[in-house]
Amino acid sequence: MARPHTLVIVSATTALLTDQYELTMLQAALARGTATRRSVFEVFARRLPGGRRYGVVGGTGRLLDAIETFRFDDDALDFLRRGGIVDGPTLEWLAGYRFTGDVWGYGEGEAYFPNSPLLIVEASFAEAVVLETLALSVLNFDSAIATAASRMTTAAGDRPCIEMGSRRTHERAAVAAARAAYIAGFSTTSNLEAGRGYGVPTAGTSAHSFTLLHDTERDAFTAQVDSLGKGTTLLVDTYDVEEAVRLGVEVAGPELGAVRLDSGDLLPQAKEVRALLDSLGARDARIVVTSDLDEHAIAALAAAPVDAYGVGTQLVTGAGSPTAGMVYKLVARADDDGAMVSVEKKSAGKVSHGGRKYALRRRNARGVAEAEVIGVGHEPVDDGDDRPLLVPLVRDGETVGREPLAAARERHERARSELPRIALKLSRGEPAIPTRWEDR
Repeated sequence: MARPHTLVIVSATTALLTDQYELTMLQAALARGTATRRSVFEVFARRLPGGRRYGVVGGTGRLLDAIETFRFDDDALDFLRRGGIVDGPTLEWLAGYRFTGDVWGYGEGEAYFPNSPLLIVEASFAEAVVLETLALSVLNFDSAIATAASRMTTAAGDRPCIEMGSRRTHERAAVAAARAAYIAGFSTTSNLEAGRGYGVPTAGTSAHSFTLLHDTERDAFTAQVDSLGKGTTLLVDTYDVEEAVRLGVEVAGPELGAVRLDSGDLLPQAKEVRALLDSLGARDARIVVTSDLDEHAIAALAAAPVDAYGVGTQLVTGAGSPTAGMVYKLVARADDDGAMVSVEKKSAGKVSHGGRKYALRRRNARGVAEAEVIGVGHEPVDDGDDRPLLVPLVRDGETVGREPLAAARERHERARSELPRIALKLSRGEPAIPTRWEDR
């Protein structure tokens, strides 16, 4: 009996996290002699998904790490050889692959708009084209999560948001989602790998199964308080909420840290629980709410006596927009004489704008953003209040744009704070600021 196929990841390389046509294009270009033409690729989104008013760049740091490990090791080359995916000369070229070009991009955490040149890759066609799938898979997912997370933290205001979506997505996507959410203002994550790998603060206490394990709710609460201290968070909706709150305060005393509500009509329930906690002397005990929250549910709870929000499914699925819709397009290349020429796609509905791009965030005298200004083939004219958006990420193959996650988090806070007030509306609408082109 044949054994079922099992996926085993045996290499740390990111080279095969790609689509086959990247390598078949490479093979044909090598054979034709065009693979070495200097080329400029650009990542951009033609529109913002879900009628949102701004997007948030996420995944830049992860992409830089992935480019560094984009190497065709012996296992990868053997797979390509055995599958007859590319020919011998292409395998030989891939064996020595190292990205030696330049990359610019919007800083991670930055706000973006339709046609913002989020990533610019300049290298030979061969070196740049093979990065397409990798760049899009990282940036599309992380930016979708960061954009959803930004809307949620906007709705939450000063109340912290906890990322807890690991059980609702792929195990590796869960780590990326926790990282992206932290950039966009989430305070903690339940995911320990995100804590180990990226330094995102972690949090967590217990689930309903812990209460159900014990003979009584009192036994469960006593075990948790004895182990984790009186400042722990008790989950109080396994059976009867009012009875559980009373038991929690009885077991932990007025020093009880928090209670968590995970079901029911959260607005009236939170008010009832707050009144009960206060009457029992636990005035400093916080109320944490969960239960499939999104930005709209969080906004609806603004008037409730809630202290923190736990968000899972809606966050890791982008709150209805699981991809940012970004594309990776060739916008300029060298001609036979070595001169750079603009190229662009002209098919209906999927038009691209050719030429190497530069970008500024136009702001008024009060520092409020008014437009995304994109210069084609030249830097746009700065009117004195503008802010340049592209930063160097890779120079001659060496990473120069790596930064602490805290820097991306701070950048997002600054970028969001300069957007016009309309950008923070949760309803569907047009982008908060227009995109303006400056062609020569």
